[in-house]
Order: sequence, then C-alpha cells, then structure tokens
Amino acid sequence: MATIVQEPQAKGILRKRVRVRSRNYLIYLMIFMGLVAIMDQYLSTVKTTAIPYILEEYSITASDFSWLEALYLGFTFLIFLLNGLNDIIGRKLSILLLVLIMGFSSLGMLLLTPSIHWFMAMYTLAIFATVSNMWTIPISEESPAEKRGKYLSIVYIIGLIPLQALLPPLLMDKLGLGWKWMYGVMFIFMIPLLVMWFFMKEPARFEEIQKERRAGTRKNHLFGIGVIDRKDMRYIAISSGIWLVWLVYQFLYFWAGYYFMTIKGYSLSQWSMTLLATLVLAMVGGYLSGWIMDRIGRKPALIFGCLGLALILVVLGFAQGILLPIAAAVTGFFTSFTYTWIVVYVPEVFPTERRGACMGWTTTVARISYVIGPVLAAVLLKAFPTMEWFWVIAGSVMLLPIAIIYFFNPSETRVLELEDIEEGRQ
Repeated sequence: MATIVQEPQAKGILRKRVRVRSRNYLIYLMIFMGLVAIMDQYLSTVKTTAIPYILEEYSITASDFSWLEALYLGFTFLIFLLNGLNDIIGRKLSILLLVLIMGFSSLGMLLLTPSIHWFMAMYTLAIFATVSNMWTIPISEESPAEKRGKYLSIVYIIGLIPLQALLPPLLMDKLGLGWKWMYGVMFIFMIPLLVMWFFMKEPARFEEIQKERRAGTRKNHLFGIGVIDRKDMRYIAISSGIWLVWLVYQFLYFWAGYYFMTIKGYSLSQWSMTLLATLVLAMVGGYLSGWIMDRIGRKPALIFGCLGLALILVVLGFAQGILLPIAAAVTGFFTSFTYTWIVVYVPEVFPTERRGACMGWTTTVARISYVIGPVLAAVLLKAFPTMEWFWVIAGSVMLLPIAIIYFFNPSETRVLELEDIEEGRQ
C-alpha cells in the first residue's frame, strides 16, 4: 500500500511526498496499463495494414481517404474533455471510460459501417480515445523517480506486442473472416481488461489531492481553467509542439503498408512479416529509450532518436531488395525510440492536481496534426506516387523536435520526483 511521509524542503517547509506502492501492485499496474496500451497502439496503427482493404471496400483513392481523415479527425480537438476527466472523476474511472470507448468503437467498425462515412465515424471515435495517452498517468504517478522512465517504457513496450502483424493474417487467411475483424477483435480484447480494472486503485498522489479539495485547502477546477499557470502554458506549448510533429510523421508512416503492398508488390503475408520485424525492433527501441532517458537524460535521447529516424527514412525511400524490409524494421526502432520521450516526459512535467487537464490541452493542440498529417499525406501521395521523396520529406519532418529542444531548452527531469519537477521547471 502507498504511504505518505513528510519531507523538509529547502526553505524548511514540510511537503507531502508519496512513496510507491508494493512491488506486486506495480507489476499488476504495469501489466494492466500495458494491455490498455495494446488496445491504443493496435487501433492507432492497424490502419497500416487495413488501408488497401478500406480503399477497395469503399472504392476510394488513397488521396481521397487521406482528405476524409483530415475532415473527420478534426473531432479529436475535443480530446481535452476526455483527458480532463482524470482530474474531475479520477484516474480509475477515466481509464474505464477509455477502455469502453475503444472496445465499443471497435465493435461499431465491425457491425455498423455500410458506407465510408459510417466507417469514418466509428474510426474517428476509436482514434479519439487512442490520442489521450491516459494510460501513462497512473504509471507516472506511482513509479519511483529513478525508475520512472524504465517503468513507462516497459508499459509502452507491452503496448507494442505485435498484434498488428499477427492478427490480420490469422483472422483473414486462417479463419476466413472479413477485413473488418482487424478492428472488431479489439471488442473481444476489451472483456478481460474490464475484469482487471476492478483491482485498480487511485494513485496515492491523486488521493491526497482529493483529500485537500474536500478539506477546502485546494481549489477544484474544470479542465484546468483558473489553475493552469504560465509554466504550465510553456510546457503545454513545448510538449504539444514535439507531439504534433511526431504525429504528422506518424500519419505519413501509416502509408508503409500501402507502400509495400500496393507499390512494392508485397503480399499480406510478406508485409505482415515485415511489420512483425518492425514491431519487434520497436519494442527494443522503446526499452532502450527509457533506459537511456533514466541514465543520460530526456533531451539527449530525443535528439538521438530524431536524427536516427530522419536518416533511416531516407534509406526507406530508396532501398531495394533485402535492404527494403531491413530499413522498415530499423524505422520501427527509431519511431518507438522517439515516441517514448512523449510517453515519459509529457505526463511527468505537469503538476499532479492538473496533470489530466494539462495533458488534455497538450493533446488538443497536438491534434492539429490530425488535419495537417492527412493533408500532407494526400499532397505527397499526389506529388510522389512512387513515394521515394514521400519518405525523404517524412524524415525531414522529424528534425523539427530537435529545433524545439534547442530553442526552448525545457527542464531536464531525469531521476527527479514529480514534486521536484513541478518546483524546478524553468
């Protein structure tokens, strides 16, 4: 069980500091949040394999589908409403709502999509839930400072278990099911998660915030209004800027399946094997990123990852023969390596009492990418139908986070307690 102790600050003021819960509970929480992350990552990325089937089913072009995404995914600007619930109803109920939205939208894509617009409506609802990254909050708040990067990267790695590569050929080639089961299977996946949810506890840090609110010593708020300060705004801008860039890149990366199957002539089985290798290396990249962030720092890890990703994307555009799937696999390594910075840094840099609200506004600003990304993909697909320069431009995009780090110089948070991060932010 978590305990609260008093520790002196530099100015002699006593401050409450939360010790971590038992090792067994932390293991359970990492597994549970990791399984929630699997739903998130799967629904976010299975489109890479599903795109050729979506285009055929609804008789639309690749460029037209991207324009539709830009139109429908504008709905995700409302993500602050979902993230903000973490500070209003608590982390536990918010996670339940997240799982239910992902599960039932998956069922909707299976059963309620007779036209492209019905499909896009269900697809948008699923993506709306996945953009929240709420599964990072309980782990960030319960982890010991010196292992926060490692524990969050472990949860993220669990989320990268390569179901996107394993399930489509199993469902379609082995079981003879339709392509919509790529999405519908997540409704089944939801059921054991609902059982696991009953054992989840509110993070001890947030329980203290709730006690102070009930006692009247801390102000209640709705979505951070009235309590978000200038430092919060600075880190919302920095975090959302880097996240926005990564998401724009991700929208370009989602066309890898189309690139391999439609342009390069890979079969579903061949592409699935390439994707499997990509996701295995993504797991390695996620773990190494968390390890490096805990030992060297958050900023050096992000810079290294962005440089590596930019270079390998250029190789992906012009590779031939065996070098092509190798480049795809290494791209997965650096894609995961860079995203781990978002998983670790964004939840830890905001104060506990308004972490959900600040993450909500961060994700809301970053959702500009859900318009920019599909529009850029549509333009590039039209301009470069064989996609060589498509990947070069995707690599150039990933240099922008380095510029953001250089010009804004955000605080380093390595091995600091969340309370110390809050006080020491520049």
